Amino acid sequence: MLPPNAPLSAWLTWLETLHPDEIDLGLERIQDVLGRLEIKRPDHVLLIAGTNGKGSSVAMADALLSAAGLRVGVYTSPHIIDYNERISVGGSSAGDHEIVSAFEKVEAAREGVSLTYFEYGTLAAFVVFSNANLDVWVLEVGMGGRLDATNAIAPTAALITNVALDHCAWLGNDIETIAAEKAGVMRAGIPVVYGASHVPAAIRATAEK
Repeated sequence: MLPPNAPLSAWLTWLETLHPDEIDLGLERIQDVLGRLEIKRPDHVLLIAGTNGKGSSVAMADALLSAAGLRVGVYTSPHIIDYNERISVGGSSAGDHEIVSAFEKVEAAREGVSLTYFEYGTLAAFVVFSNANLDVWVLEVGMGGRLDATNAIAPTAALITNVALDHCAWLGNDIETIAAEKAGVMRAGIPVVYGASHVPAAIRATAEK
């Protein structure tokens, strides 16, 4: 645990030391900590997965929902200049104090669970959004879908932009295997859009199931 009043930069450096691997896909750790956080979930959560176009789709969804008068929280990765870009509320990046306060709340609930940098940041985004009393959360999947930290929150709608060969070391070496991982964002009874004309068999099979 960092000392009181530690700046965001110190937190971000410290987070890199909590887990032996930069990427360690799985939902058990994040769901364990999430269960101890008092997160107020909105009526609508849009989860966006896919290989290409996730960031653009997030930006368009945010613009459309905001134009409709809804208060929107957006979680994206990676950032370009400042970490704050990853967490946006009402069109503005979260401030250092908001993020550090969220980190402190995650740390209080962590109880020694070894979270990756991305998992810790995802939980912090949920805390910031919960405090902001938003109408919609728009979450961009970091990698894959089925085992990505963002998938710890059940969406009420999902978008899979497309599927191509990406992150093969973690997701698989062929389109269908990767598609099955991205299909993990789907839930029974919620609308899902697939953003390409050719739909992989794994996407169709998951939809039918």
